[in-house]
Amino acid sequence: MSAGAGRDLAGEVAFLARELKTPVITQTFAQLGEQARAEAWSHEEYLAAVLGRQVASRTANGTRMRISAAHFPATKTIEDFSFDHVPAATRDLLAHLATTTFIPKRENVVLLGPPGTGKTHLAIALGIKAAEAAYPVAFDSATGWINRLAEAHARGSLERELRRIHRFRLLIIDEVGYLPFDAAAASLFFQLIANRYETGSVIVTSNLPFSRWGETLGDDVVAAATIDRLVHHAQVIALDGDSYRTRAHRTGPPPAARTSK
Repeated sequence: MSAGAGRDLAGEVAFLARELKTPVITQTFAQLGEQARAEAWSHEEYLAAVLGRQVASRTANGTRMRISAAHFPATKTIEDFSFDHVPAATRDLLAHLATTTFIPKRENVVLLGPPGTGKTHLAIALGIKAAEAAYPVAFDSATGWINRLAEAHARGSLERELRRIHRFRLLIIDEVGYLPFDAAAASLFFQLIANRYETGSVIVTSNLPFSRWGETLGDDVVAAATIDRLVHHAQVIALDGDSYRTRAHRTGPPPAARTSK
């Protein structure tokens, strides 16, 4: 008589899987067991298959949670971006950035260009790649970040809020330059960038060249200090050409060209 005779092994496995909080094992162990017997798997092959299903599910769930927590305004991917009007060197650089190796190096990415050239699309796409690589990500417009810090400052908890933000391995600041900052907002923006300096990665998009950031920040000295910290360890990418939205209006949208600011 086998050692398992008379025992409810399926019930035991289901119980143990619940105790371990591994629901995918609960759902798949029986079906995989039948497949293992039919195909003469070894014990190790069966165990690897069961654990692999659980790990794959947990990884996918973690990615979904990180993407949800990032508060992206839309889902954009590198694969959906139209590179028709992007130089080959820039395409290669963006492909490298999509590997997310810049994040553990605490490097930054700055995307500059007129409205409609794909800056926000690329920022979101790189953010999603980061989330898929298990990095916590947070996205907001420059105005949104400033409002968040201003509220914390009014509560007397600015330092605590900066520490909370610092837990994100990648911070995405969209649309710098679309609205001018007053002196208080410019100071908060400088503190946000300075807080990340050599300690965490930032992706910034802006419709203005650096030479005009003084207009947005209201002070050339503050602008210079902010830019200095932002670009010290950064890839700066200039996106030129017609707006995708203008081009689409003239010619009709190409199948894969779904871009944003």
